[in-house]
Order: sequence, then structure tokens, then C-alpha cells
Amino acid sequence: MEKNDIKYMDISLDLAIKGINTCMPNPRVGCVIVKNNKIIGQGWHSQTGDSHAEIMALNDARGNTDNSTVYITLEPCTHTGNTPPCVNALIEANSGIAESYGDDEWSLALKNKLSEVFETDVEVFLAVSGTASNALALSALAPVYGKIYCHELSHINTDECGAPELFTGGAKLNPMRSSNGRISASELEGIIRGSGNVHVTQPSVVSITQSCETGTVYQLEEIRAISKIAHNHKMSVHMDGARFANALVSLDVSPAEMTWKSGVDVLTLGGTKNGCLAAEAIVFFKPDMVGHFPFLHKRSGQLISKMRFISSQLKAYISDNVWIRNATHANAMAKILSEGLNAFSNIELAYPTESNEVFVHLPRDVIDYLNNTGYDVNEEELDGKAVRFVTAWNTDLNDISDLLDKISQKYG
Repeated sequence: MEKNDIKYMDISLDLAIKGINTCMPNPRVGCVIVKNNKIIGQGWHSQTGDSHAEIMALNDARGNTDNSTVYITLEPCTHTGNTPPCVNALIEANSGIAESYGDDEWSLALKNKLSEVFETDVEVFLAVSGTASNALALSALAPVYGKIYCHELSHINTDECGAPELFTGGAKLNPMRSSNGRISASELEGIIRGSGNVHVTQPSVVSITQSCETGTVYQLEEIRAISKIAHNHKMSVHMDGARFANALVSLDVSPAEMTWKSGVDVLTLGGTKNGCLAAEAIVFFKPDMVGHFPFLHKRSGQLISKMRFISSQLKAYISDNVWIRNATHANAMAKILSEGLNAFSNIELAYPTESNEVFVHLPRDVIDYLNNTGYDVNEEELDGKAVRFVTAWNTDLNDISDLLDKISQKYG
């Protein structure tokens, strides 16, 4: 490594430290882009849900990246096999000149590919975070005086800092408590009220997460029952698909079956949690519902001029079954981890493991032991009663074995 390489990596590390207290459980990442021995762009992952370091640096460079060098503290997904070829797609998209704001060939190809995958013509709008995607989708479905029914553990209720309320202009979230993190259709039917009453917010949207924040998965019949109730009350159905592919693998169904064929109107399709650098899509299954959404998209700051860098990632992600392979691996690793943890007599699963998240009740002495042996256990997950372990497309079996061995050592 040359002296200048060390200097720019040091700068990247300094940038990464800026997110040390705000981006957990995501890793701290810093990035600088250098051209002609001059930094032309820099960024860091500031907090969960915000743009990743690479995207911040690319935006800071303002497109002046030809023949430049990127220094980053965490390796992006460049491998083959279980890892998506997102970086290769980015490199390809970075050659030559292209139309801006989504009028490029990659964005058109993505729309066509998503229409093929979902077996219907869709309208697609891109964003760089799940928070922005969810809030934007809800802003298209709920009026400022609307009410959005969701589970109390949903990310839109617990982890998006009021973004849905802000983007909708004041719509009210109505959190529900149901078992295993999933809304119950019968309970939903029982609490929908106020339609036409000028004194209360108006029922507008039901939002479900697939897979759920507890690692469980809605069955198709559950989605259909919820959608039927929502539509009977003239409400729309939104699906937060941050871990959409993991749910597909768990149910072994098609994307169409899990969305519009079961009554879902709008999907926020996540790629970031399954291998993309920073790429999310808002997918409308009914084109007539788009309406004024392009203006909301622009106003939110998510209509990015270099949209091809997001489109190219997602196009590579959903092509050649990459997203399914990644999710299959992640789910398999979660199952192995879940079974290993559940084998300890004093460790109890908090929820069934149905995707790539494992929630367990860990004894205090185990948490302290893990924290003292190199792990960093976040105890503030969900309802404060469980510790969450997440497996991914790049989780290695050795990682799981090491964790289980550590716990075994604790108990001799």
C-alpha cells in the first residue's frame, strides 16, 4: 500500500468514527473518493436507515468520478456465489453518459424486469433508504387527516423517527398489539372506526411488514384476509418489504402471490438488507394510484440525478435469482443459529424463527460474558425483552459456530 493510500484510508476511518454512536446495529463505515490526488467526495454512514457511506460520497462528488479511486472501510458486495454482483453493476453503469433522473436505460430495464417478476405492469420509484421508501409510499396512500393501521413493533411506528407522519403531513399511526409481530385480521376488523366522522382521523391505510420485525412471516391467507378487510373499508394496503426476499424463500411462493394477488396495493421493496449497497424501490401495482406521487418523490429529495446507480444495483439484485439465493442462505444460517441457541436449557426463543432474524431471551450473565469476549450485544431490540441476531447473505457458518462455542465455554 502506498503512502497516499494509507492517508486516504485513515481519513475514511476518521469519517467512519462519526457514526459510532448513531448507526448501530449497522457497521460504522467511511468512504472517500480521490481523483488526481485530491478528495472529490466523502461520506459516512451516519445512522440506521440513512444513505450508506458510498452513496454519500458519490453524491458529494457530484458525478465527477471518472478515473477516480474509492477508499472505503467496509468491503461492498463484490463477491460471486452467495453475494450479489451489485458493485459490478455499479461499475458498468458508471461508464459513459446517461440520461438523468431515472430516464436512463438501467431504470427502464429495472421497471421492465420488475413487471416481469411480479407478473403485472408496475410503476417503480427508487430511494436510498427504507425509511424514505416507507414514508413516501404512505404519503401517496394516506391524506393528512388519515389513519394508518400497523403493528406496534413495525418500523414505521418504532424506528423511523416520525418520518411517516412528516411525509404524510400529519396522518396518524394506529399501532396494534398482536402475537408474534403480525396484525390479526379479526382484531383489525374490530378497531376500524370513524369513517365519515369529521372529529376523528379517517381510516386510510393498513401497513404490514413482510417478513415481520420479529422474524416471523405472514402466511398468504393472513395477507388476503387483512387486504379484504382493508378494501371493504375503502383503505389501501401497504407492505414494508425490507426483508421481502427472506419472506419469499420462507413461504416458497412467487412475488406476485405475496403481493398484488393477495391484495397488496403498494410495496416498498428492500435491497439493502439483502446485499445491495443502498437501493430500495416503491412499487405500485395499480398505476392509477400513482397520481401526484412523482412530485412527492421529488420534494423528498429521493429523485436522484444519477438514478442509474440505484437502478443498476436492483436490476442485478433481482436478475439470475440473486436475491433468492442470498435470502436462502441467510434464512438457512438463521435456522442453524436458532436451533443451536435453543439447545441451551437456559436460553429461550422469543419468537419462531421464520426468516433471517433470531430473537432469544439471554440470561444476564451470558450477555455480560459475550460483551466481555468481543461481542456487542444490543439489548434495546423491539419490546426490550429479547436480543436479536441477524444472519445475512454473507454470514459464514464459522461465525455461528464461534458464537455457539463462546456460549458453550461460558457453561463449561
